Amino acid sequence: MTIKLPELPYMKDALSPHISANTLEFHHGKHHRTYIDNTNKLIAGTDLANETLEMIIKKTAGDAAKAGIFNNAAQVWNHSFYWQCMKPKGGGKPTGAIADKIKDAWGSFEKFAEEFKNAGVTQFGSGWAWLVLENNSLKIMKTANADTPLAHGLKPLLTVDVWEHAYYLDYQNRRPDYLTAFIENLINWQFVNTNLR
Repeated sequence: MTIKLPELPYMKDALSPHISANTLEFHHGKHHRTYIDNTNKLIAGTDLANETLEMIIKKTAGDAAKAGIFNNAAQVWNHSFYWQCMKPKGGGKPTGAIADKIKDAWGSFEKFAEEFKNAGVTQFGSGWAWLVLENNSLKIMKTANADTPLAHGLKPLLTVDVWEHAYYLDYQNRRPDYLTAFIENLINWQFVNTNLR
């Protein structure tokens, strides 16, 4: 099956001023599209050509001979998930089941926000910060480059992209400011609650 570029769930200027239309034009329209084109080329004519994106990731994870496929396919999945993690006028304190689970795990939303931001700030080089479910418990983790919780048997609930192309046009080298804006103004908590089910 051909993997296709998903539409953004909002207009390109909808996340402004926190993430500009210019950033989304490059990030979604160029970077994400390139990962998709590469994945489709790499799986063409192989036994992975008819697999789902999730299965391609699971079947190539940890296989050095298939690192190119894994890196591109995982980046396709990570980006598709990331777009859903944001919405206009999002962010701030969550409501619903995720609010209770965060309070149980960290004692307060503020403590969670501090640790989630720290995971993004301290991810050396390119990568992602995640909120995941592991054995029904919440956990914050970071992954380098294209790595994804799917490759480790964990259920992703929320992610923020900390590759420079995600924020550099808007924030230059100020990754902490981008992460603050993401937490305070962009997180789509309804999507996170949906992932808990």
